[in-house]
Amino acid sequence: MIVPLLGSPGYARAALDSVLADPATELEALAVVTSEQGSAALAAEYARRDPRVRTVAVPETAGPETAAPETAAPDAPGALGPHPGPALNAGADAARGGHLLFLDADDVLLPGAVPAVLRALRALRADGPGPDVLHLGHERVDWWGAAVATPEPAAGDQVVRRAFWTAHGLRFADGPYGEVAPVHRAALLAADAGASAALERVCVRHRVRRTGTFASTPGRGHFAVIEAYARLLAETGDDPRVHPPRTAHLLAVLEDPGRIRPADRADFFRAAALEGTYAAHRARRTRDAVAARVRQAAGRGRRVVRRQVMRAAYRTDLHRGLDPRLAVYGAYWNRGVACNPAAIHAKARELLPHIEGVWAVSSRHRDRVPPGVPYVIEGSRAYWRAMATAGYLVNNSSFPGGFTKRPGQRYLQTHHGTPLKTMGLDQRAYPALTNGVSFEKILAHADQWDFSLSANPHSTEIWDRVYPAGYTHLELGYPRNDVYFTATADQVAKIRADLGIAEGQTALLYAPTHRDYRKGFAPDLDAERLARELGPGHVLLVRAHYFYGRSTGGTGGSGRVLDVTAHPRVEELCLAADALITDYSSLMFDYACLDRPILVHAPDWAAYRAARGTYFDLLSGRPGETPGAVATTQEELTELLRTGRWRSPETAALRTAFRERFCPYDDGHAAERVVRRFFGDAG
Repeated sequence: MIVPLLGSPGYARAALDSVLADPATELEALAVVTSEQGSAALAAEYARRDPRVRTVAVPETAGPETAAPETAAPDAPGALGPHPGPALNAGADAARGGHLLFLDADDVLLPGAVPAVLRALRALRADGPGPDVLHLGHERVDWWGAAVATPEPAAGDQVVRRAFWTAHGLRFADGPYGEVAPVHRAALLAADAGASAALERVCVRHRVRRTGTFASTPGRGHFAVIEAYARLLAETGDDPRVHPPRTAHLLAVLEDPGRIRPADRADFFRAAALEGTYAAHRARRTRDAVAARVRQAAGRGRRVVRRQVMRAAYRTDLHRGLDPRLAVYGAYWNRGVACNPAAIHAKARELLPHIEGVWAVSSRHRDRVPPGVPYVIEGSRAYWRAMATAGYLVNNSSFPGGFTKRPGQRYLQTHHGTPLKTMGLDQRAYPALTNGVSFEKILAHADQWDFSLSANPHSTEIWDRVYPAGYTHLELGYPRNDVYFTATADQVAKIRADLGIAEGQTALLYAPTHRDYRKGFAPDLDAERLARELGPGHVLLVRAHYFYGRSTGGTGGSGRVLDVTAHPRVEELCLAADALITDYSSLMFDYACLDRPILVHAPDWAAYRAARGTYFDLLSGRPGETPGAVATTQEELTELLRTGRWRSPETAALRTAFRERFCPYDDGHAAERVVRRFFGDAG
């Protein structure tokens, strides 16, 4: 398997995971890397983990697109990174196995594909050397997961015998559509020799990314497909078998709005020497589109409804000029002043006092706004005017009510945690938990972001894949975590005293996360019982997820269990705690900044993973995945705390690796970096 690690590391990681999911020892995975996008580090990570992975390094090949001289134009999208041709060639040259399968970083092998291919090759070799080309079922899906029909050839369509590939000098071209000639030539040569076979199952899935790729960027650089087929026809002696797939592919490129712009289509049609005239072709397409317009009427109707409910006041305010000295902040769906937006707001008031920061809050949470902090109530006239005219927008979730970002407004999405559970488009695989979720609205919201804040490279990979849009990643750390590096001993002592933690007591913060498949706060841990068993030297701070309101519903009367759900700042609770007990809450990633023990209490891990999906195995015990001691029952947790194994050298080593992976940017200065980057020259 040859996988060029080009482009989004989130996609490349998923590609490698799919290749290595099968334990077949005869599998060789060649990760071809350049120096960009952290591809070398990603490949090295997998090579350390699995001996079947080898790294092949090639120089970056980004540059002007290959196009016919008469069609080349300066707007060819060459800035989108290297095309995979040289990387695929380098992988083929370095391969040791008998067969080659070329994958794109946007491809994934489907479950069962590897054993199916191996069985097919073994069976076909029984009567001879086996096929030179084994054609595979191959599908393309868009970012919704819907199948996309296309006549475009793909390297992942076929497994090729390495000796056959080398003997015929097959190579990928350096430039766009570089796979056209070798893929078609391999198929034709194998068919001529009677050495072609097919595996009747879909083995490879290509995920069409929404943005950021050559294929999704319109421009005359796509005229290169015409030259690619010209080269193929020259190499095959104008083989008549090339013409039907050529025509189908060129027409598909012509009609793709992500490739050929309307103003360039007539030129493309003429350059491709397609049959007839472009005017006649367009007339046929117009007739064919009538039925499609009828089918789309319902969708247009929904859009009309959304426009009709837009606030009349907001429509009026949209004609006002933007205020470059106004910033609107929001957090947790307008629950108050909190999280990364709160830290950014505080730092902006310090560094850029001329910018007025206004918070959007719901009427039922207005009491959470500290004295002296300006705010507007969600849905009010003041809210819509602020949303229409603010020069800057900062949120860790979303602004409600049908807000549409205006040109000139700058929107920073800070997020509110490192993803352990699946997020965004990845949630589509768990339909039982996404009933009523509009993924169209999720993407429309992501389209409004100018910047997406990342706490670590893992988050960047995930956000890039599950919220595909044209924003810029800010890998600057989480501003809400700055306090973990700047708080003084006296400040921490005051927080503990205000919470009622006695001097010398060990404070344990118990912060379980929300369960999509449960209603209400139903903890898997009996806090009162644990407090009794640990004795008076311990106190438990119980913090329910914010979905459950401001109280856990009562925790008993021992005095050693404190309900801190209503406390306005979870960061203060973390500073007060000597250790964190959690299950799958993203709070563990922030708490790791403190370099204090983290205990994972995971009695329903299998159910949680099956119901919601996770990005790694929290209970694996592997460095960088497990943050410390693990318990699956309350008895195990109690034993860990009683014996002291919760703070052993082994758990400290796990915590260090976890912190290195998930807290690399946090150092106490994230808020300042974000303010200076986001507000730019506003000072």
